[in-house]
Amino acid sequence: MTDQYVDGNALAGPLREVFAVDVTAATSRCAGCGRTGPVATLHVYTHAPGLVGRCPGCDGVVLRLVRGPESAWLDLRGCVFLRVPL
Repeated sequence: MTDQYVDGNALAGPLREVFAVDVTAATSRCAGCGRTGPVATLHVYTHAPGLVGRCPGCDGVVLRLVRGPESAWLDLRGCVFLRVPL
């Protein structure tokens, strides 16, 4: 029996719904220390090319956001999860 799947385009609608909200109200967990709290409580540094959100508990990088003229890059590798209220 083969696995049945669809391509990543199936995520378009659900992801659009999630990212159409105020993400600062979302809850994240730091991959470094495990602290859980709203994205709005991160310490955000603007002195780099883009924005860097650091954990107020351990100062670990939780997220990075860089915008260009035609694209945005969001790096969440310092975040164990991002729970978005709908």
